[in-house]
Amino acid sequence: MSEILSELWTPEVQMAVTAVIAFLVVLYVLSIIWVVRDAYLRGTVWFIWAIVALIPILGVIAYTLLRPPLLQIDRDEQELEVALKQRQLMQYGECANCGYPVEADYVLCPNCHQRLKNMCSRCGKALDPSWKVCPYCATQVGSGSRRQAASHSAQQR
Repeated sequence: MSEILSELWTPEVQMAVTAVIAFLVVLYVLSIIWVVRDAYLRGTVWFIWAIVALIPILGVIAYTLLRPPLLQIDRDEQELEVALKQRQLMQYGECANCGYPVEADYVLCPNCHQRLKNMCSRCGKALDPSWKVCPYCATQVGSGSRRQAASHSAQQR
């Protein structure tokens, strides 16, 4: 048996086996480096994942299965996009009467002509029905009986 092994274990085979082992060691080290770097970029506790990645093959598989789906920078960007969309949607609303989409500065619904906002008697700016004072000219909004009735009917909607 040893004769067969000595015949097969030539210097060329030794060199090939050494090269394959060196390649696998380099691949193992690179996989640990990749796990640490990727875990850091994804905002997780990277040193724990580095310890898990020390387990050959299974550590990297466990990390790829359990890692967060997005990088930290992508999550931050996604949160900013959601906040921006919410701010954009807040500029628009719906008519309480017919549900037609209306912009924030509309006074009347263009579809059903329902009054959406009160007008300041002094400066003529559109006012929210719940406001008691015009923020543009400091005029009391609910001073007249007609204004009070209009704001009361707007609050009931």
